[in-house]
Amino acid sequence: MPIEFTTQLDNFNSSLWGYHIPVPEPVARLFTGEGDRRVVCRLNDAVEFQCALMPKGDGGYFININKKLRDKLGLKLGSQVQASLRKDESEYGLPMPEELRELLNQDEEGDQLFHALTPGKQRSLLYIAGSPKTSDTRLRRAIAIVEHLKTNGGKLNFRQLNEDMKRQ
Repeated sequence: MPIEFTTQLDNFNSSLWGYHIPVPEPVARLFTGEGDRRVVCRLNDAVEFQCALMPKGDGGYFININKKLRDKLGLKLGSQVQASLRKDESEYGLPMPEELRELLNQDEEGDQLFHALTPGKQRSLLYIAGSPKTSDTRLRRAIAIVEHLKTNGGKLNFRQLNEDMKRQ
């Protein structure tokens, strides 16, 4: 059951965090009790995405809103936002790209190495593999990711992975 609330687009004006929406404390408490803060967020009944409730450090929580989302929704600093949250029940917290799923199904060692990673590293790789628009590019990235894991004994070096993807 989604929990709805109204908030405003804000900006931390820091080098680490930028535009975000604050999540009211009573709403955040509903999703942060078990330690897993992954949610599915819907903004202005137009855009739905998977994300995490991020702690502010003062007991409050927020959700990052990137430029792509701001542009799509026409949001400016101070814009009122209708938000709804529901617990993210998905396996990874992001969609598994078809190309990576098929590759992992065919490569037992790659599958084991991928699933030995922390959930956060798995999500990072899912984002990297799934963000291109074309299937061909997603496949090339998936191959680079699996080969990188196998070459490095399951350890991730994102700088090296980026170089590996450029060579693919």
